[in-house]
Amino acid sequence: MLILAKAAGIATLVWFYLTAKEKGAPAMQWAIIGVIGFWVAWWAVRLTVLGALAGLFTKNPTLLFIVTQIPALCAIAAAYFIRKKLLADLAAKQD
Repeated sequence: MLILAKAAGIATLVWFYLTAKEKGAPAMQWAIIGVIGFWVAWWAVRLTVLGALAGLFTKNPTLLFIVTQIPALCAIAAAYFIRKKLLADLAAKQD
């Protein structure tokens, strides 16, 4: 795994935990949901998109490095939308 993916996974864990704690929701549950969502999205993009694109950039190491970061960026976007959904569910539950 790449450094960006590992760092983003840990940041996602902390981000979900602190958000849940701030909102009075179950913090460990949110943290686990966030990390699982992050890693599922990362693996899905890595196995589908990265496999097809990596072969195109084998001669240029800089472009290959940039392309290999795509799964981490997609996983960060997935974590954002998962958090948004959890916050919307919490707001609906409190009303």
